[in-house]
Amino acid sequence: MKAGSKISCMGIIGDGCGGGREFIIENEVLYAYDELTDESIVLLEGVKEALEISKSACILFIVCKDREFEFDLSTLSAS
Repeated sequence: MKAGSKISCMGIIGDGCGGGREFIIENEVLYAYDELTDESIVLLEGVKEALEISKSACILFIVCKDREFEFDLSTLSAS
């Protein structure tokens, strides 16, 4: 992934935490963006070489070049 590139996924309203928000990884930082308020918050830093992000219920699934991990939106923690 090139520096400065962005990957994202949308949270579906009614599908657990973060419905209606866009989850973005850009410059090794995971953000949650709320289009209604035009605000974003940093959820996690140091997401290196991210290739893919997806969401199911309150869990973000993040695939990086060397590892895969989950970010739990209900506890705001990675595993």
